[in-house]
Amino acid sequence: MKKYDVVVIGGGSGGYTAAIRCAQLGLKTVLIEKDKNKKGQTLLGGTCLNVGCIPSKSLLESSAFFAKIKNESSAFGIKTTGLQIDVAAMQKRKNSIVDKLTSGIAMLLKSHDIEIINAKAKLLSNKRVLLDYSDNYSTKISAHSIIIATGSHPMELNCAKIDNEFIVNSTAALSWNSVPKNLGIIGAGAVGLEIGSIWARLGAKVTIFEALDFLSFTDTDVQRTALSMLRKQGLNIHLKTLVQEAKVENSQVTVVFQEDKKQVQKLVFDKLLVAAGRVPNSSDITSKDSQLVFDEGGYIHINEERGGTSIPGVYAIGDIVRGSALAHKASAEGIAVAERLAGIKTNINYNAIASVIYTEPEIAQVGKTSQQLKAEGINFKAGKFPFIANGRALAANTGHGFIKILSDVKTDQILGVHIIGQHSSEIIHLGVVAIEFEATCEDFLQVCMAHPSLSEAFNEAILDTKNIAINILRKL
Repeated sequence: MKKYDVVVIGGGSGGYTAAIRCAQLGLKTVLIEKDKNKKGQTLLGGTCLNVGCIPSKSLLESSAFFAKIKNESSAFGIKTTGLQIDVAAMQKRKNSIVDKLTSGIAMLLKSHDIEIINAKAKLLSNKRVLLDYSDNYSTKISAHSIIIATGSHPMELNCAKIDNEFIVNSTAALSWNSVPKNLGIIGAGAVGLEIGSIWARLGAKVTIFEALDFLSFTDTDVQRTALSMLRKQGLNIHLKTLVQEAKVENSQVTVVFQEDKKQVQKLVFDKLLVAAGRVPNSSDITSKDSQLVFDEGGYIHINEERGGTSIPGVYAIGDIVRGSALAHKASAEGIAVAERLAGIKTNINYNAIASVIYTEPEIAQVGKTSQQLKAEGINFKAGKFPFIANGRALAANTGHGFIKILSDVKTDQILGVHIIGQHSSEIIHLGVVAIEFEATCEDFLQVCMAHPSLSEAFNEAILDTKNIAINILRKL
């Protein structure tokens, strides 16, 4: 039986990152991934790179480019005629980006002398792993340490059975070569809003059903602004709405739903996207005698401080464990576990991990929301600055949204940063650094940011926590 220092199960964001860091630290590492791409090669990069983050951002950029030319070109003094979309070309561009990045991962792994095995892995007792190959051949390997990074997949609903033609998940909805006339979406989270935005910009009539309140995990000010702006863009969002049934008839999908406990209604769509969340890939990844402990919902139970599982020497990272299903969280956990295996003391501050929704405007946050701080009894102050007062935003015709910063009244420490506006996904990292290093608002008073820039709004929001913002009108 071949033995390694580290076996990594799963070639997604967390898995391949963990494997590379292990190799950098001198550990003999093998990466096991069960899926193959269309060329028959090992599928590297996981959901994020192949059917999630990167494909969606490619199509979001294409559709945003089209919408900006269509709706805003005259504001820039540009006249256009005969504007058309070519969805097939958009998809081709998306696929080329994915191919480039996945081939890049393969080269990275090769350059670090990491062995790649294309097989289905199952954890056995005594830190052994059973490998089942597609040609019905199987073998076993063992390791000093094992890292499980099997990821997650889209949740399925009993009321809307996926058939991959009319009722689909996000993978299919990112692969269409034509624009659906009427698109229904179950779930107003990041996936539903982003995919809804893509097709709405290209001409689809989009209706979204959300069972709960709108983006309840974001700050209340962001919720109100985002809901208003997205509705104005054509997203017909129904809140507190329960979908009772989705049935395919005559090549269309009839959705039966009840909004806020009112009268039951029906709507008919060309396509229905189920974007109700994700569930961990925990089925059949371990034998009964391995004694690996799972939490409710199929997540692997881990030690909060060390990332270890119920089995000494076996670790789990990414979507297969508790917490947000974010690629950068998985990568951070992969690096942390690899360094712990090498005896390096490391820690992840989960409060400093940002989340982003790539709509227009983008929505980004890090740290606590005002609702959380109130619930925890923390006395805080809020500073807010609108992009309408920012020169760079106005020059780009994107003077919508704001930056909101929450800080502790007693210590002045920055506790939360919430942004809705252009390039929020980039500006938010000022907040990430601030929270990671426990910065205060006073610390940022010493920082001079370039003018004109969107980041200037961050410092103006800092100033507003002290009621001394320069570019905001004050009531006398």
